[in-house]
Amino acid sequence: MSRREPEDAVNFLNGDHALHGNADLELVEDALQRFFVDSKLRAVSVNATYLGLWEALERATAGGKRARPRLVMLAYRQLGGSDFSSAAELAASYEFLHSALIIHDDVIDRDFVRRGIPNVSGHYRSKASRAGAPSAAAEHAGVSAGVLAGDLALSSAYRLLRAIAAPAAVRQRLNEILDDAIFSSVGGEVLDIEFSRTSEMPSLEDITKAAHQKTSVYSFEAPLQAGAVLAGAPEPVVNALISFGRYAGIAYQIADDVLGVFGKESRTGKTSWGDLREGKRTALLSCAATKPEWSSIASLVGSQDMTAAEAEYVRSMLVACGAKDYAINLATENAHLAVMHLESDGLPEALRSSLERMLFSVISDVSSP
Repeated sequence: MSRREPEDAVNFLNGDHALHGNADLELVEDALQRFFVDSKLRAVSVNATYLGLWEALERATAGGKRARPRLVMLAYRQLGGSDFSSAAELAASYEFLHSALIIHDDVIDRDFVRRGIPNVSGHYRSKASRAGAPSAAAEHAGVSAGVLAGDLALSSAYRLLRAIAAPAAVRQRLNEILDDAIFSSVGGEVLDIEFSRTSEMPSLEDITKAAHQKTSVYSFEAPLQAGAVLAGAPEPVVNALISFGRYAGIAYQIADDVLGVFGKESRTGKTSWGDLREGKRTALLSCAATKPEWSSIASLVGSQDMTAAEAEYVRSMLVACGAKDYAINLATENAHLAVMHLESDGLPEALRSSLERMLFSVISDVSSP
């Protein structure tokens, strides 16, 4: 159920917008740094222990690819925005939202490591263990810290929105966009949890719905919509970006799930059979479950004892039954649907072209992982 960064999209934005991308990202980093300095000063006035939690949150937020802030800044700049300080604060709020969701995601998944190092929960579990706490107590301390840090990150996203220099009506709408993103993402997470609790394979419709709610809204729709609203873009343009984000997020999630099974470990940052061992419910497996080959791999998928050889066999069956090609084609179809919604009057050609090439760079990459 873990969330991963849309890395291909980030790599494309890095290259395609070198003229402004680095400068915009520096503005976002400055906004984050100022916010953490202020928050840590507030925390230390409460107690030193609270300061430690803010420092752990800061470490968890550092080093990310800033995919969502980049989309905020891209939409804002391309749609004629000029107050880049306010845009950077808006973009930083979406980085806090992402941090909150991945921290809570790790709590749900009982993960204590992210990107190969201890996450917030892992840090506090280790700290409790070093202090002599029994294993169960140390784990509880870690999980508790993860819940609290995620709560702080969510609160921080809203605090940054309140600081934006914009008319009250604009700030209210930005608040509603953020709220809708959180509301939708939690709904998608609940579906994901339910999927993991049953041996039955969910329908493709349910899997697509979860991908939209959990990924599309907060990773694509909301950042693009927020940047456009702050820039004062007309409603047809805002709506076009929302629709693009919906299908782009679904396309990305399906493509990412294919990479989670067939991608190289050096690229995905995880074992090539992690999703198979977890039994993650994806379009790939939903298709495979309808094929005769499924009977030969059903008992392996979701097995915590899966070996590398067994994972390779499962992958070979997913290719043989056509599930891999099906998933890639489905991702491509959603990408085309996304691009269709960019044909809106008033949408700058530069923005349209950037988003289209960004999306298809993801699809072309997954076609030959």
